[in-house]
Amino acid sequence: MRKDRLVITLLCVTLLSADLYFVLLPEIKARLIGAGCLCEEKQEAVPTGLNFTLDDGYKKGTQGPSSAVLPKLSKLRLLFAHPLYQPKATKRLKVRDFLLKRDEALHSFSKKMARCNRLKNKPAAGNQTSTNAAIKVTTNAAIKVNSLPSWLKFQLGINRYGLYSQPDSRVDQLIKDLGTLSVIQADFTQDEKALNGYCDCSKVVKPSGVHLKLALRFSDCGKAMFKPMRQTREEETPENFFYFTDFQRHNAEIAAFHLDRILDFRRVPPVAGRSINVTKEIREVATNEELESVFFISPAKNVCFFARCPYTCKSEYAVCGNPHLLEGSLSAYLPSLKLAPRVAIPNPWIRSYTFAGKMDWETNPFYCSEVKKNPIYNTGKRLLNIIDMAVFDFLIGNKDRHHFEVFTNFGDDGFLIHLDNARGFGKHSEDDITILAPLIQCCMIKNSTLLKLQLLSLPDYKLSDVMRESLLQDLLVPVITEPHLLALDRRLVRILKAVQDCIKTFGEKNVIADDSLKNSSSFSIRTMNV
Repeated sequence: MRKDRLVITLLCVTLLSADLYFVLLPEIKARLIGAGCLCEEKQEAVPTGLNFTLDDGYKKGTQGPSSAVLPKLSKLRLLFAHPLYQPKATKRLKVRDFLLKRDEALHSFSKKMARCNRLKNKPAAGNQTSTNAAIKVTTNAAIKVNSLPSWLKFQLGINRYGLYSQPDSRVDQLIKDLGTLSVIQADFTQDEKALNGYCDCSKVVKPSGVHLKLALRFSDCGKAMFKPMRQTREEETPENFFYFTDFQRHNAEIAAFHLDRILDFRRVPPVAGRSINVTKEIREVATNEELESVFFISPAKNVCFFARCPYTCKSEYAVCGNPHLLEGSLSAYLPSLKLAPRVAIPNPWIRSYTFAGKMDWETNPFYCSEVKKNPIYNTGKRLLNIIDMAVFDFLIGNKDRHHFEVFTNFGDDGFLIHLDNARGFGKHSEDDITILAPLIQCCMIKNSTLLKLQLLSLPDYKLSDVMRESLLQDLLVPVITEPHLLALDRRLVRILKAVQDCIKTFGEKNVIADDSLKNSSSFSIRTMNV
């Protein structure tokens, strides 16, 4: 009887296992797939006709929920693996194509590291300490490339085609470091120091752009500019606000970097979101007595700080932690002006920064012809780069592009650096077509830019989808709200419509500028939907 019971038990277990494996498990998988689960049995198909190769070294992000949320075969990886994102030119970089002279940069790094090490009187807490923080060098020959901190690798990689290559694991590591490394020093930025607490209240435009941002130094001796949260993600710019009095949004800086990377412009320095402890990571490591003096405890027992200018003009207001933690963006510093001189140039399509009055471009539809009288805009890439910048600003809704900066080492055709994007993503419900004035008035656009815009309008590479996925890598998920993501698709259509109108008026050859993107020969405007 005992043997019979054993046989019957084994038979029942076998039948139950078979039922689970052949009946219940397939049913569960079918329901998960029907609900949108991207399982191995239902991966997104690779479009035919593309030379598609995945770079296993490309990092999808190790912060926040990204590693668990991102599918194995994502739209973002498909985009970056597309031939349009594999230009041959950047694969043949020569020494003269890089911004920094290597020996000079490493010598400067050696001196900076010596100064930085003196600041580190106590070890960083927890496991945030980077191995790079322990680097000690005396000669350039002693420096090994692999031992360099991520911020220096980023700076050494800047070349005439962009701030970094596509894709670039050094940038991914830098973003991770910005979000995790311990802060060892906090100070005012150089422009805040130059202001020296002075505000001219007679001016309509308060110098708010130089307020409430700090320079933080990390345990690997790298520096980043910290912009604190001033407005929640759900709030739009108030209707009665002028663009020059708008809030500076930390999440706009983060989103602008990701969009710039998706567009393959690579002109925005790497930015990461982070919650900063304003007591331990700013006040207690401040080396400036004036910075220490602007901290106070609010009635709600939160730690707050403000810029020095409010004492005079009340043009800025304090930001507060909750009670100590405060969200903010951290933008990686570019090389020093001594190593890589750059110049700020007024935007020809600058707006009027007064309550009344308009600029010439706002009243003259032929303004572009006036701009072209300047030789620097009549030849070369400068004007086309400005149109790229207008496309970027229209997508993020930024009206406050009063100037741009360029590295002097790369000459007049060097790319424009897209700095200060904190006034973007203010109104998802508004598309201000005047931001596109350079494109509409000049009726010119780079072939490479147009092809990528067209690619991002296709379902397999939809701009809002790849942007949403890219932002999952940041620690401050969600970075922007869903309406802002959907606004990107809507604005992209308007850009393509503007180009189409120009082509109808002036012809394709007169509108689309060949910027010699070697891999674009098989992707023509006629074959892609506008």
